[in-house]
Amino acid sequence: MSNKGKNQKIEESEQKLSALKEQRNRLNTEAKEWAEKRNSLNEQVKNLHTEIRELRNERDELNEKVKQLKQLREKTRAEIRETIEETKKLNQQLKTLGKNKPSKSLQTLQKKLDEIEWEIQTTSLNLQEEKELVDQVGKLETQVNIHKKLEMTHQKTLELQTEIKAMETKNTSYHEKLTETAQKSQEIHNKMLEKINEVKKLETKADNMHQSFLETRQKSKPIQEGITAILNQIKLLREAIRKAEEKEKKKSEEALKRKIRKEAKEKLKQGQKITWEEFKILTEKKKTTQD
Repeated sequence: MSNKGKNQKIEESEQKLSALKEQRNRLNTEAKEWAEKRNSLNEQVKNLHTEIRELRNERDELNEKVKQLKQLREKTRAEIRETIEETKKLNQQLKTLGKNKPSKSLQTLQKKLDEIEWEIQTTSLNLQEEKELVDQVGKLETQVNIHKKLEMTHQKTLELQTEIKAMETKNTSYHEKLTETAQKSQEIHNKMLEKINEVKKLETKADNMHQSFLETRQKSKPIQEGITAILNQIKLLREAIRKAEEKEKKKSEEALKRKIRKEAKEKLKQGQKITWEEFKILTEKKKTTQD
């Protein structure tokens, strides 16, 4: 193939090369866009994972608080049950004591008891009289003690009832806080589930973007191979043209040297002077012959 044909072939190859490069660049731009979209989605997923982790920690803290409030509520309920049982026992005692309650009031009995004790202390009594008064004191003290036990038991019952009301109020407070905290925990849990679903959707989209990126890169691969093949072909053609031009140049130079050598020889035969250039060419010929 002549150099002209080779140059024409190079020109055609460069046109094909330009078209392939444009096609490759277009695919590379598309692949870059897919990669940027994928990376953007992956960044969103990363941020969502951070939010999910924070929500999970917050939910777990609330659940721990719910657990503690349940324990406090159950403890208070147990205390209320124990106090109610104690109150029932005291009420039973009140019923038992009530059956033996003296007809006279505590003040009347205490007054009578004080009078007898004063009489024993201040009056001269024979043995029989003193014995009768001591017996009365014993009976009166028994009745007074019944009144006092009734009063103490009744007072203790009132105190326990007050404690029960206080514990019920506290228990209600625990229950309200527990309900409120559990509701808040559920809201955070639901929000966390929404974030998890969002992550799954974004991850699916990111995977699709990555697949599109890989497919686009795969499309670009044979085009790049074609570009490489054409570049190698152009390189070979240019090398062939260079070698052909060098060969043609050398051929022209040899022809010119033969002409100059011939003319120099004619000048020497005729006794004419030759130029330094002609002398060098003649000398080169002799060296070549000697070699």
